[in-house]
Amino acid sequence: MDFPLYKVLKNGTTVELDYIKPQEYEDVRTLLNYVIDEGKTYPQKQQLSQPEFAAYWLSKEAFVVRVSGEDGIHKPQTILGSFYLKPNFPGRCSHICNAGFIVQPGLRGQGIGRFMGESMLLVAAQLGYEAVMFNLVFETNIPSISLWQSLGFDIIGSIPNAAKLKDGQVVKALMMYRKVGEDVGDEEEKTRENNC
Repeated sequence: MDFPLYKVLKNGTTVELDYIKPQEYEDVRTLLNYVIDEGKTYPQKQQLSQPEFAAYWLSKEAFVVRVSGEDGIHKPQTILGSFYLKPNFPGRCSHICNAGFIVQPGLRGQGIGRFMGESMLLVAAQLGYEAVMFNLVFETNIPSISLWQSLGFDIIGSIPNAAKLKDGQVVKALMMYRKVGEDVGDEEEKTRENNC
């Protein structure tokens, strides 16, 4: 797969998805810490230090969506979202991967999450993973649940009282699962159409 991948968002902005660069680590850590502080979607309670962020987000493959542009090489590009991809389990179960996604708060609903989700499925297949599993999708995270179901994920279980949100609400977490590789060609075709 050749990177970067391109897409035009609902608001007309052209973006690119690519491997994260070292100079982008801090921007992504800042965004992740913002999402953690929101207290609605990630299990962490405290902001992550640089070493904690590196261990959590950068341990395997990590990607960003940034604003694309002719002069993007000559000036910093805004990070709109990011995701990581890594084995969900060790050893004999490492063919099942896990991924985590974050999007800039003011840009949610513009198609960044879907672009990352579709791309993640393609990358996962290319890297030899056979399935993707999300361990803790909080039941209150309706946009996420809707997105993953639209991309073919099934809810395979739930954990009662799994998350204590920042507002004090206690919610269950869903486990979601999808095989990759078999019908990824359809997703790849859709991504190619969206990139044209």
